[in-house]
Amino acid sequence: MNIPGIKTLDKYIIKKFLGTFVYSIILIISIAIVFDFAERLDDFIDGHAPFKNIIFDYYLNFIPYFINLFSYLFVFISVIFFTSKMAQNTEIIAILGNGISFRRFMRPYFISATIIAVFSFLLANFVIPYSNKKKLDFEYKYIRNPFRNDEINIHRQIEHGVFVYLENYSVESDIAYKFSVEKFENGKLVSKLMSDMAQWDSIKNCWRLNNYYIRTFQKDHDNIIQGLTKDTVLNLRPDDFKQRVEIVETMNYNRLNDFIEEKKLEGSENIDAFLVHKYQRMINPLSTFVLTLIGLSVSSRKVRGGIGMHLGIGLLLSFAYILFMQVSTNMSIGGTLPPILGVSIPTIIFSVIGLFLYKLTPK
Repeated sequence: MNIPGIKTLDKYIIKKFLGTFVYSIILIISIAIVFDFAERLDDFIDGHAPFKNIIFDYYLNFIPYFINLFSYLFVFISVIFFTSKMAQNTEIIAILGNGISFRRFMRPYFISATIIAVFSFLLANFVIPYSNKKKLDFEYKYIRNPFRNDEINIHRQIEHGVFVYLENYSVESDIAYKFSVEKFENGKLVSKLMSDMAQWDSIKNCWRLNNYYIRTFQKDHDNIIQGLTKDTVLNLRPDDFKQRVEIVETMNYNRLNDFIEEKKLEGSENIDAFLVHKYQRMINPLSTFVLTLIGLSVSSRKVRGGIGMHLGIGLLLSFAYILFMQVSTNMSIGGTLPPILGVSIPTIIFSVIGLFLYKLTPK
């Protein structure tokens, strides 16, 4: 089938690029599964995980996550590998010698990079969240220790002007100790509820307060109500105290945005981590273009040492890029850098490096 604008040369390079990329990913995923299975075998045995669940609930959902995790590195390696072979076989010299500009020669590389970047974006935002949910459910059931909430003196805003405070929360019995709710209107405290403890009633879907005290502030006097037990409905559920940070990995793009807004309202301390995860999903696919440009610029020249030299330089640059991404991401989560900046800086800097190397490439 002939695609308008796609020449024989384009098909040749796209086939080599995507073919090398897919082969590399299949190889590394196979190795990763073998090593992961060897490492987790004792956990599977101790947790009495059925073999069927290990295959279909864990490893089948393990694959999309690791494809996306390694895709940027193997874009780079793929470009360097097959382009170096073309350079050593003087194919690139022949192509440029036939009047094809280097810029035109780059086109099939970036067509391939676009395919991978779009695939990566869709995978990260709409496929991996679903597979991660099943994988994490498996881990919680058979591998990980039961979740414990070690937070103390918890403050949360559950609605605009409504704040909840509790001393600590027991996830085993769904009890909040030293529980209070404060309501504000126009910046003024209008009521305060205090209770020794609040226990979740799963049948009525409400909180049962024990030994409660409600004080309502009015202009001329305060209204006070006391009692032993009272059921109350709040925009707060036990699951809000049982969420691990990696819960965001199970959310698609739209749900993640809603979740972040909810956590901002609550005043969560993990907002930066959630924002970093969101921006990584959007910006990381762009690194496909950056690494393609760097890989092509490094490997398109025929040099003494051949593929080995190119691969050595490529691996050094790719690991530097990954290390830089990790450092800037941790700085964002720690509050040193704004999340959008921490996620973007490595891509921006290596884009500049890529353009510099492109300028040095013989045309």
